[in-house]
Amino acid sequence: MKITADLLFDGHAVLAEGPVYSAADHALLWVDIPSHLIHRLELTSGEKAEMNVGQAVGAVVLRAAGGLGIALRDGFAVTDRWGGALTLVASPEKDKSDNRMNDGKCDRAGRFWAGTMAFKEGPGAGALYRLDVDHSVHTMVTGVTISNGLCWSLDNKQMYYIDTPLGRVDVFDFDAATGRIGNRRILFEIPKENGAPDGMTIDEEGCLWVAHWGGSAVRRYTKQGVVDQTIEIPASRVTSCMFGGGDLRDLYITTASTGLSAEQQRDQPHAGGIFVARTGVKGTPGYAFGG
Repeated sequence: MKITADLLFDGHAVLAEGPVYSAADHALLWVDIPSHLIHRLELTSGEKAEMNVGQAVGAVVLRAAGGLGIALRDGFAVTDRWGGALTLVASPEKDKSDNRMNDGKCDRAGRFWAGTMAFKEGPGAGALYRLDVDHSVHTMVTGVTISNGLCWSLDNKQMYYIDTPLGRVDVFDFDAATGRIGNRRILFEIPKENGAPDGMTIDEEGCLWVAHWGGSAVRRYTKQGVVDQTIEIPASRVTSCMFGGGDLRDLYITTASTGLSAEQQRDQPHAGGIFVARTGVKGTPGYAFGG
């Protein structure tokens, strides 16, 4: 089954990432990593706002107490409201100025997970971290090259994870009470012709929706790695996806324009835009940071 996504916002972002749906106000947030921007779009009115955080920003999440949790070049930060001052709460790589934070999201217990990578994408230079609600930070995976998509199984007993250059989705056993992970293994490989796996989310049937950098698509994979739905995007560098809307059947998709040739830019005039597709399955909601 194939679906074509519609353009939601023609943002021409350099590297849009990490869409987050806010059910409370029917709004969508995302980041533009090298532009230092967090964007917010009210989906009913179309009103648009942006927040400059002054450095590379890898991910944003809602915060249960109000405001945002943010994964920055310098580490994890919080704000108490939209546009409020940033408070840096943890700097797990303060000695690694060549690295930055990348993709991240929260588990059901409100812990904020985000990974790092080298600006020059050096092999094994990054890691995956977990920020707990008490603002303690824990190193969960090391030797990561481009830390990207992550989500949790419906029974909350497994965590799925993508380190993009490996070309696969990995799975860990997950202890929901403590946040510990272990027993890493390959869930399935991504065929190279599909593009490189980037961001990821999960639907109510336990299937994984994976954004494909260089693949012009988001694909739905069963746990056996079988593709049963494809959302075609008129932009090759697809970065991430997240369910939202009143019934969680709208899939919001971010893309990038970075590194495209002049010819590619002509062929992809909406690269860096935000897209939406109406899916035939209900998704799962995002979770807020509890700290």
